[in-house]
Amino acid sequence: MDVTQTKTVTVGDINIGGSNPVAFITGPCQLESLDHARMMAEKIAEACAPTGTQFIFKASYDKANRSSISTKRGLGMEEGLKILGQIKEEFGVPILTDVHDAAQCAPAAEVCDILQIPAFLCRQTDLLLAAGKTGAAINVKKGQFLAPWDMGNVAEKIASTGNERIMLCDRGTSFGYNTLVSDFRGLPTMAATGYPTVFDATHSVQQPGGQGTTSGGQREFAPVLARAACAVGVSALFIETHEDPDNAPSDGPNMIPVDQMADLIKRLRDFDALAKGL
Repeated sequence: MDVTQTKTVTVGDINIGGSNPVAFITGPCQLESLDHARMMAEKIAEACAPTGTQFIFKASYDKANRSSISTKRGLGMEEGLKILGQIKEEFGVPILTDVHDAAQCAPAAEVCDILQIPAFLCRQTDLLLAAGKTGAAINVKKGQFLAPWDMGNVAEKIASTGNERIMLCDRGTSFGYNTLVSDFRGLPTMAATGYPTVFDATHSVQQPGGQGTTSGGQREFAPVLARAACAVGVSALFIETHEDPDNAPSDGPNMIPVDQMADLIKRLRDFDALAKGL
């Protein structure tokens, strides 16, 4: 199974899939404010500039599956979409955000180029159908509890709406309690559906609920897994980043410090070029 033999999903000026260069989906886990989102977009753009890399800006207006009732969920959909719309306009970049129920899909798609289905919700038929009907590109994260070949059924639900702008994303598989493991056989297995595959390097090093009321993580391994995914020939990489991960409101232990992104992007592009013969 050749990971590069997939459909191409075009988002803005970025072609994802086939033998195209690896695409980068990156940004902070949770939206914090317009000023913070603008600052992060500027820093990511600076990190991408030396290699001429385009990026898709991601951030979540609501983290609906937090470990504890006391942890911050985000700004909410109305304010969050307003901020994401401003980032899209100011920086000319495609936008990705999560949707959590069917009612969120249409308004989110008015602003965002890619709707992301969280891993825990990847089998929710009504959500998948509502997302597909918007015509936006859909990035579905494989549930930690699913086998990679099960994602064919997930993709089929979305495609039944007539929307085949589908990407399938691996973010690790449950391995005992509070632990995930990445099985890189899953990337070509999911690519056999014909849809581009995405590897979420930062959530794959998460330790779900590993700190009691919050999730832990081992961010030092995220670049290692990202290089492995590029060696397989993955279509896109999902890498969350922050200027101060240890004090971020969500998933700080997994995120890459933004001042390390330029070197990481260059290295990953080199791995990708070698794997794809670019």
